[in-house]
Amino acid sequence: MAEAHQAVAFQFTVTPDGIDLRLSHQALSEIYLSGMRSWKKRIIRIKNSVISGVYPASPSSWLFVVIAILATMYTRSDPSMGLIAKIQEHLPVSQMSMQCQAVVSAVLFSTMLWLMLIFTMRLCLKQLLSYHRWMFEQHGKMSTTTKIWVALVRIFSGRKPLLYSYQGSLPNLPVPTIKDTVKRYLESVRPLMNDAEYERMTKLATEFEGSLGNRLQWYLKLKALWAANYVSDWWEEYVYLRGRSPIMVNSNYYGMDFLYVTPTPIQAARAGNCIHSLFLYRRKLNKEELKPSRIPGTVIPLCAAQCERIFNTSRIPGEETDTVQHWQDSDYIVVYHKGRYFRLRVYQAGRLLSPREVEFQIQRILDDSTSPSKGEAKLGALTAGDRIPWARARAKYFSSGVNKRSLDCIERAAFFVTLDDDEHCMVGNDSAASLDRYAKSLLHGKCYDRWFDKSFSVVFFKNGKSGINAEHSWADAPVVAHVWEYMLATDSFQLGYTEEGHCKGEVDSSLPHPQKLNWDIVPECEEQISESLALAQALADDVDFHVFSFRDFGKGKIKKCRVSPDAFIQMALQLAYYRDRGTFCLTYEASMTRLFREGRTETVRSCTSESSAFVRAVENGEPEEVCRRLFRSASEKHQHLYRMAMTGGGIDRHLFCLYVVSKYLGVESPFLKEVLSQPWRLSTSQTPVQQVELFDMVNYSEYISCGGGFGPVADDGYGVSYMFLSENIINVHISCKHSCSSTDAHRFGDQIRKALHDLLKLLSLSPEESNKKEESRAEVKKEK
Repeated sequence: MAEAHQAVAFQFTVTPDGIDLRLSHQALSEIYLSGMRSWKKRIIRIKNSVISGVYPASPSSWLFVVIAILATMYTRSDPSMGLIAKIQEHLPVSQMSMQCQAVVSAVLFSTMLWLMLIFTMRLCLKQLLSYHRWMFEQHGKMSTTTKIWVALVRIFSGRKPLLYSYQGSLPNLPVPTIKDTVKRYLESVRPLMNDAEYERMTKLATEFEGSLGNRLQWYLKLKALWAANYVSDWWEEYVYLRGRSPIMVNSNYYGMDFLYVTPTPIQAARAGNCIHSLFLYRRKLNKEELKPSRIPGTVIPLCAAQCERIFNTSRIPGEETDTVQHWQDSDYIVVYHKGRYFRLRVYQAGRLLSPREVEFQIQRILDDSTSPSKGEAKLGALTAGDRIPWARARAKYFSSGVNKRSLDCIERAAFFVTLDDDEHCMVGNDSAASLDRYAKSLLHGKCYDRWFDKSFSVVFFKNGKSGINAEHSWADAPVVAHVWEYMLATDSFQLGYTEEGHCKGEVDSSLPHPQKLNWDIVPECEEQISESLALAQALADDVDFHVFSFRDFGKGKIKKCRVSPDAFIQMALQLAYYRDRGTFCLTYEASMTRLFREGRTETVRSCTSESSAFVRAVENGEPEEVCRRLFRSASEKHQHLYRMAMTGGGIDRHLFCLYVVSKYLGVESPFLKEVLSQPWRLSTSQTPVQQVELFDMVNYSEYISCGGGFGPVADDGYGVSYMFLSENIINVHISCKHSCSSTDAHRFGDQIRKALHDLLKLLSLSPEESNKKEESRAEVKKEK
């Protein structure tokens, strides 16, 4: 193709007079500038490694220590207590003068002293960050110990940390004791079992605790001493990468655009701003200019290890297990449109293309009338089907030649982009159904127009709406949500659009055309593509989705009831599920463990004896005061479990790792086998807004993201994701399967709405209490 020739730096022909070289100065210039950009990135990476390596000190502090030691030497005092003289005696250089030797010895001593100070400060910070009692204190009441601790953390945290500065100071995830984990597990399953079942499980747990459990625990403690995190590598491998079923729907998740606003109706323009914004984020990420994530409202840092693989990353299929492959750099993206794949370079002459130039290039792809190659249009279905057929097809049909070059191009791209011909938005008389269709499109699309193996794929719809689909193995949703928030805010509030809806800026008309990828798909490969597509389509068609924006009240009113918004939602979900199914179920709520190095998630088992007692009291018509008391008890229990999970006291990751050890040792545990086989029929997750400062919810309240969601975890269960926006909105995403006759996403959504209203009504003050509160306020004002 003509586009491919632009990448050739020189050509030659053989003539009777010899070889005639024809150099392309433009191509050579591109090679030079590309190399310069690569070297600049390496230098920045080395510089940041040094800065993060000596944190919480700074490289300049070394000079201060050296000068201080040299100054004391000239005052005829010896702060080294003879060590400088000892170093001077053993210097291998004898030609130097005595004074020069003394200076060199002092510099060496100063460097050693500086490194010891860094090690001591980092150790102190690590010990400080291991303190978690602050999390269990009553809201608004901080103990003296915690106040002193906060002051010390501020002192030892240094100034202006980079993104990865805290990594060496984060504590390791502790291994809970077998006794505590078994006790908490039995407590969590009590409301789900009758007396006979509970007695049998108690017997299995006691036998495990007294015999095999201690042996497995020994190996786990040994791993915890050696590894940075005793859970994360096994969790990534066995929960995600070794799964052989489709990752579409079962593992990948999605994020939505603004709910009520579309910044521009022009598809290419929206893509131009958003793609440019994502590369701005990547630039900040590479330079470590992003602020380290912290617990909201505190100085406590969170692990940033997952950020390393956001861009230039792809999941590679294998027959036994997949792998996650990350490349250091990529100056292009791959764009899918109408069955064709295009390579779009976003750097020209060493600079990032402007949003207007990206729009120009995207429009070129939209206007391209080239037909897809044979077998190309639905090639992406391979990433949506079972993993083993995809791994075999990759090894057989994509390991050499043009197919390998094109596949490498996709896998090494910064990220994947789909230009979708559909339109999605929340407008019209059927706005609820349109949101459901929007969610389903982002979760699975047409099953072949997304590349589900990429770390994330961005979708731009025909009417300017956008969305994201993310692969789960390399990172959890908060990391992707952080990128997505930045992109949405930068697109609308910093870059903006012209009055006609186009991106701002000028266009370099000499930009080379996006390069269409070539494929040579044989009939046998086409047959495998069709089989993968059929399986993926059946899976996608089975997904039942319901997304709604609850605007009757939000976390503002919930907080006035002196209740945690998350606990409030979880109790509402327990009440809604009981009304929907007439029973209780094992409930999963995702909690992060990023207070620890390389931490990912832990499970909060939201269905407790306290929550089930509250639900039964409500359904049995108990007096409001009784229900209110039981609700307080249940919500406090939930908050305690959430804090335990965050601070390393969870149940499920510990049991999971014990199970992995048992498999390595080749021993069977009836207790662990039963624990790990119990289905999560209600899987829930909260999507927090992490960068509130990027959005102006007062003046631009319509710029609200709808959050994101995921597919059902169990065939007969629900997946529920929720997001608190401002003070008055709760966005909810519900998924289940049509094939299960006992589940219905819309019916469950109605039950959640009703449960939310019932809980607020229950917790609201009675007229007498409200009058007393108003009288009390009036008296206080009068006294003032």
